[in-house]
Amino acid sequence: MPLTVALDAQLALGTATGIGTYARDLAAALDADGVTVRSLAAPWLDPWRFDRRVLWDQMLLPLQAARSGAQVLHATSGTLPFVRTLPTVVTVHDMAWLRVQDHTPFYARAYFGTAMRRAYRRAAAVVVDSEFSAREYRELSGDPRPPAVVLPGVDARFAALVRRPDAAPFALVTGTVERRKNLIRAIETAAAIPGLDVVSIGPPTAYLDEARARANALGVGARVQFLGYVSREAIDDLYARATLALVPSRYEGFGYGLAEALCAGVPVIASDRASLPEVAAGDATVIDPDDAAGWIDAVRDMLSDRDRAERAAAAVRERALQRFAWTHAARALHALYAGLLA
Repeated sequence: MPLTVALDAQLALGTATGIGTYARDLAAALDADGVTVRSLAAPWLDPWRFDRRVLWDQMLLPLQAARSGAQVLHATSGTLPFVRTLPTVVTVHDMAWLRVQDHTPFYARAYFGTAMRRAYRRAAAVVVDSEFSAREYRELSGDPRPPAVVLPGVDARFAALVRRPDAAPFALVTGTVERRKNLIRAIETAAAIPGLDVVSIGPPTAYLDEARARANALGVGARVQFLGYVSREAIDDLYARATLALVPSRYEGFGYGLAEALCAGVPVIASDRASLPEVAAGDATVIDPDDAAGWIDAVRDMLSDRDRAERAAAAVRERALQRFAWTHAARALHALYAGLLA
């Protein structure tokens, strides 16, 4: 009898960010590995309102899981029900709520940070996306068990993406527009390089107003596009056309923007903080996010010989596609589920 897992897919609805992408792609990869997947979601419920998220996590998700016929629940979004009827695996993508979210409302920090830290200790198993997040988990969770490190995959469609960079250069920055993603570093870098535009894609937070104000103050408001959430087709088009990608984040548990750029063959410069050097694995330039001159010099160097930058990105692309293949993660998680039931 095939193993059946109930998968929390609520954040894959609507404006899916990295976590939603993880849940969506994991479901497909597990199915390909022989796991019967029951994707759980409430399409009528807005997952980005705090009260609706708690309703989903603590009432609707455990109810759907109990009725799913699954043997295991995988909570993919970093939160899990306090009361459960199934052995529950939780993916803890990062410990940001306990590290870098002091500017957020206290009730959000209490739920996503303090309450979840306690809940993780009662999960059947904890999965993290990187060795960095494993260290963070061991330090901050109070859980004596080591988490399982399972590197997420990147959608296989990036392997088929054909590069066709625009003549007019632009830097692509992907991900939710929030403070820890440090979009202002990309804006300040572009401001020092005449003719370079910045295109930001990802759902906004209040930080968007800061970023827009900084762009206007530097006189480059017209050279910075905030596109918000865009379709997969639009994302693919931007990765095909971008001159380079910038990932200036100060805190990432994994960093889909970096992994996707490597898999798409886009020249990329990333921060040297958190998990990003681990994800880069020597295949991308990494720079201190506070080193303004370093970012400007690195971008200027890429722009000075765009063909060279393209060749360098193409040379590491196949290695990235192998490292970030979803088949690896699916096999590891399939074995983890089976081990819980043995």
